[in-house]
Amino acid sequence: MERRPTLSLNEWAVLGLLVERARHGYDIAAELRSGTALGDVWRVDRPLVYRAIERLDALGLVAPRRQEQGTAGPRRTIYGPTRRGRSALRAWLATPVVHLRDIRSALLLKLALVRRLGIDPVPLIEAQREALAPRFEQLAAPPDDPADLAGLWRHHSADAAVAFLDALARRSTVAVSSSWPRTENCPAS
Repeated sequence: MERRPTLSLNEWAVLGLLVERARHGYDIAAELRSGTALGDVWRVDRPLVYRAIERLDALGLVAPRRQEQGTAGPRRTIYGPTRRGRSALRAWLATPVVHLRDIRSALLLKLALVRRLGIDPVPLIEAQREALAPRFEQLAAPPDDPADLAGLWRHHSADAAVAFLDALARRSTVAVSSSWPRTENCPAS
């Protein structure tokens, strides 16, 4: 069995943007800066974008497609995903997070990429609810000990996560039927 490399959230974000369309690092960094739809979910500075591209290339998940002249600098290499990169992203986007604490980071990034790529988010939302259902049930009641601040935090975090997933499921059903194309796979480029 082939062991898949573990990617950082920075690398997943970069790969997701490259699956959306082939582009250069400067363009990716612009999409992942603060104040952008994706950058407000997960921000990646330019040096880390280039580091992510190098690692994704070394792992065979992306490859250079061509070069183009930069507007004020050297030629820029345009990267695009490989078949293996598309497959890895598709699998990652379909996999729910394991820990409640990862909803704010990994799940939000997955949902933002799913939306950009035009993938139906409902299966991921349902899988996420199912994956965390035992933890949600475990944290449904506040702790008995009023001094258990961490327990109280976990209880309220679980409540907020349940409410978030419920609201997202309602909105996604409407959004999918009105504007998000239903696709089984990441779009081809």
